[in-house]
Amino acid sequence: MTERRAILSGSAFEEQIGYARAVVHGDRVYVSGTTGFDYSAMTISEDVVEQAEQCLRNIEAALGEAGCTLADVVRVRYLLPAREDFEPCWPVLRKAFAAVRPAATMLECGLADPRMKIEIEVDAHLPG
Repeated sequence: MTERRAILSGSAFEEQIGYARAVVHGDRVYVSGTTGFDYSAMTISEDVVEQAEQCLRNIEAALGEAGCTLADVVRVRYLLPAREDFEPCWPVLRKAFAAVRPAATMLECGLADPRMKIEIEVDAHLPG
């Protein structure tokens, strides 16, 4: 039987909705759609680029707990309510993923909270 482990970030949303920030299943790590909330304070910037940076910090924390890094990401999905907000985030995203070049998709869609301007979801492969 393949090992399955949930990783929780302490986000109020995880408890209210009933999900995990990430799930490790065998040699794969699936990180839930992650927004720009600073989960320790439950605050969020109004700036989409700052939100993208916080999304990546939140994702890095989950990946670290799973035993991997952004370098192990094989798939990334970007979800934004306003597609014009995507291009300003490119330098932040390039810094995080240019070396590893994961498969990527950008979707324009509504998010759960109107303060959210970007949500990022990744899949990673555990090293080794």
